[in-house]
Amino acid sequence: MSSVPVAVVTGSNKGIGFAIVRALCKQFPGDVYLTARDPSRGQEAVAKLKEEGLRALFHQLDIDDLQSIRALRDFLKEKYGGLNVLVNNAGIAFKVQDTTPFPVQAEVTLKTNFFGTRNVCTELLPLMKPYGRVVNVSSMVSSSALRGCSQELQQKFRSDTITEDELVQLMNKFVEDTKKSVHEKEGWPNTAYGVSKIGVTVLSRIQARMINETRKGDHILLNACCPGWVRTDMAGPQATKSPDEGAETPVYLALLPSDADGPHGQFLSNKTVKPW
Repeated sequence: MSSVPVAVVTGSNKGIGFAIVRALCKQFPGDVYLTARDPSRGQEAVAKLKEEGLRALFHQLDIDDLQSIRALRDFLKEKYGGLNVLVNNAGIAFKVQDTTPFPVQAEVTLKTNFFGTRNVCTELLPLMKPYGRVVNVSSMVSSSALRGCSQELQQKFRSDTITEDELVQLMNKFVEDTKKSVHEKEGWPNTAYGVSKIGVTVLSRIQARMINETRKGDHILLNACCPGWVRTDMAGPQATKSPDEGAETPVYLALLPSDADGPHGQFLSNKTVKPW
C-alpha cells in the first residue's frame, strides 16, 4: 500500500476540472487522479498535461454509475488506504436555448449534479484521511436560486438541522413537481441547474456537520464553492474567467494547510466565505 498522498478530481478531462488537476499537479505533494467517464478522453487529457511536464494519473469515473464510483473507491482503498483530497467537480448544465422539456432537464440535471455528487460522497468520504480536504464545486447560481425559492423552502435550505434524508426528499420533490407542472406554485425557481446546486451547497453544510459529529479530531475540512463564470463548454465563450482562474478557489480549498481550522461547512466565492 502506497503512503503517497492522493487527490481525486471528478469530471476533469476538460474545463474547470482539468484546470484544477493542472494546478494540483504543480502544488499537491502526491498523486493526482484525473477522472472522466470516457477513458480515451481521460487519457488524452493526461497526455496533454504530460506535454506541459506535469504528471497526472487516470482513473475512469462516471458519477451517474454507482459501480464506477465503487470501483474507484476500492482502488483507492487498496492502493492508498484512503484519500487526502476530493474535488467533486463533475456536473452538467443544459444550454439556455435547449428545447428539452423542463421536467426532463430537471431529472437529468439533478441526477448528475446532486444525486451523482452525493453518491461519490457516500462512497468516498469514509475514506478521507485525517487532515483531508473535500471541495464540492457548486455555483453562485445556488444563491440566486435560493433567493428565488418560497420563504418556506428558503428556511428549510438554510436550516442548521436539515438532514441528508430531508434534503434528498426536497430534491426528489422538485423533480416530481416539474413533472406535474406545479413547481412554481410549490415555491421553486425556474432553474434546474440552480436547484441542483442548492442541493450541492446544502449537502456540503450537512456533511461538514456530520464530520464534526463523527470525526471531530481528524481535522477534515469540507466546503462548497463557486468557481465563478468560466469560459468552458458549459458556460460558453462570453464568460469572464479563464479555466485556470476558475480553478483558484477550488484549489485554495483543496490545499488548505494542515493547521487550518476553517473554513469548514461554508460556501465560498473568490476565496471568500459568502453568506448562505
